[in-house]
Amino acid sequence: MGSVKDYFSSLGKGIVSLVKGMEVTGKEFVTPKITERYPEDREEMKIPERFRAVLELKYDDEGRHKCIACGICERNCPNGTITIQTKMVDTPDGKKKRKLDNYIYDLGSCTFCQLCVTSCPQDALKFSNDFEQAVFTRSKLVKKLNYLPEKEEPAPTPEQLAKAAAEREAKIAAAKAAAAAKKAAAAAAAKESGETQSENKEK
Repeated sequence: MGSVKDYFSSLGKGIVSLVKGMEVTGKEFVTPKITERYPEDREEMKIPERFRAVLELKYDDEGRHKCIACGICERNCPNGTITIQTKMVDTPDGKKKRKLDNYIYDLGSCTFCQLCVTSCPQDALKFSNDFEQAVFTRSKLVKKLNYLPEKEEPAPTPEQLAKAAAEREAKIAAAKAAAAAKKAAAAAAAKESGETQSENKEK
């Protein structure tokens, strides 16, 4: 009696499982297909904006980027994908300024973690969704992101030049005053020391 009961119980469970499987199969049978016919339908494909394909520098309408070559993205990259080369330039007001020379990005070793984008203090980087990056050699995956020619620094206004000259003069005057105060303090200390020694001799 028990074996017959177990038989029909197992049969019922099998039928329920079969119905559930057929239900899933039926739903998939009537679900519209989403297979992409690539590359035939390349022009109609819609790639999500958040898809990470290749790193880029953000350029404005005037052809300028925001990168200040601080190196934070290079230090945060876990794979050494980014290499930043800088140069020192003289500004029209006579100061030194570090500028970006080459921004080298190796797409072949990038893990698309986006640490470089999220850690950039200038919001100068982004990932595009252009996924068509297939090449025949790995060397072609190494890209220079600052591909546009650098814009010249704007000439300083007379007010800026006067302000810079005043700041230089103030720094020179402050340095001279500090040196004079230090020299006077040293002379006073030497004089006091000499007087102390004279008093000790008299005693």
